[in-house]
Amino acid sequence: MLKLSGEALMGGQQYGIDPVRLQQYAMEVKKAADAGVQIAIVIGGGNIFRGMSGVGSGIDRAQGDYMGMLATVINGMALQSALENVGCYTRLLSAIKMEQICEPYIRRRAMRHLEKGRIVIFGAGTGNPYFTTDTAASLRAIEVEADVILKGTRVDGVYTADPEKDPTATKYDSISFREAIAKNLNVMDMTAFTLCAENNLPIIVFDMNKEGNLAKLISGESVGTLVKN
Repeated sequence: MLKLSGEALMGGQQYGIDPVRLQQYAMEVKKAADAGVQIAIVIGGGNIFRGMSGVGSGIDRAQGDYMGMLATVINGMALQSALENVGCYTRLLSAIKMEQICEPYIRRRAMRHLEKGRIVIFGAGTGNPYFTTDTAASLRAIEVEADVILKGTRVDGVYTADPEKDPTATKYDSISFREAIAKNLNVMDMTAFTLCAENNLPIIVFDMNKEGNLAKLISGESVGTLVKN
């Protein structure tokens, strides 16, 4: 399961989708798929709309979260198109029904697509407000029996502090769920993190923007930070 942030799709822009970054991600995923690995993807929608940000402008939290879910479908459609342009077979499945543009999420159907070698993109989060796309990625990964969650970020792993603010921060090569919680390290939101811990699903946090990192991970190289029980 590959978890991508919506903000990453902005590239150097202030909002929206950067076509250069989109193409880069499509090529990275294609290399991984060509290695014969089953790939599922959950992507956020923060480059278009974040549910929490709408609260300050008078939008109800639940309504804002639904708007954010629709943003993830837009990103999923863009990623699907980019992947198909480089020769990948894909399916976009949505937790909110919109059959004109994507299939409704059905667990067995999703697993069948993966077995057939298709890249499955999960859109619309969990289909429920008050849950993040991190939680959606954890839930879907558990449902389709994924081996690991690969959380692609703009930093190369989990640090003792925010490396963008603290130059003395050091990176962990490996850390346990319990230690990450005790040290209040921001790997994923707590609901997603607890789901992974309880279901013994490891997480690898890595820099998705560095070319070749995803392929290295797939081939077994040590990249980023491994979080496990």
